[in-house]
Amino acid sequence: MDSAGKLPDSAQRVADLLARIGHGKPVVLLPASGRTSAEAAAGLACSVAEIAKSIVFRRLEDDAAVIVVASGAHRVDERKVAALVGPLGKADARFVREHTGYAIGGVCPIGHLKDTTLLVDQDLLRFDSIWAAAGHPHAVFKLSPRELLAMTGGQVVDVALSDSPQATAV
Repeated sequence: MDSAGKLPDSAQRVADLLARIGHGKPVVLLPASGRTSAEAAAGLACSVAEIAKSIVFRRLEDDAAVIVVASGAHRVDERKVAALVGPLGKADARFVREHTGYAIGGVCPIGHLKDTTLLVDQDLLRFDSIWAAAGHPHAVFKLSPRELLAMTGGQVVDVALSDSPQATAV
């Protein structure tokens, strides 16, 4: 929280959205950045695999955002994603903010400014709870994988590179 004891505006927007949909867990501010899965896991005392990181791609066909919510332990296989949604390009910081409303490092899986295609890493389903970004590099919220699917309507898929740690874990 800032010196006035408030969440940053983008994190407050997520907290308000979570309250509107009846999610009872608060947005938590990490003492240090949560821009990477390792940083977030260290701040939350959980495993990197329990961090639900949002990776944004630009679909070339229609310039739409494709968001992959992946386990922090995985590298996303862009070829697997492209096979599901079509050819992909890189999403720069401006594209990410214009489509999601969030800065890179704080992309929340919900509350996007424009329609997005959302894919969820199947490996996240093995956890009772996971942590996702809440609109700001220092803000996260806790939820179950089932809540993530209910909130996003995301499709569960295999997105991990085959050489990622735990890529074959069930």
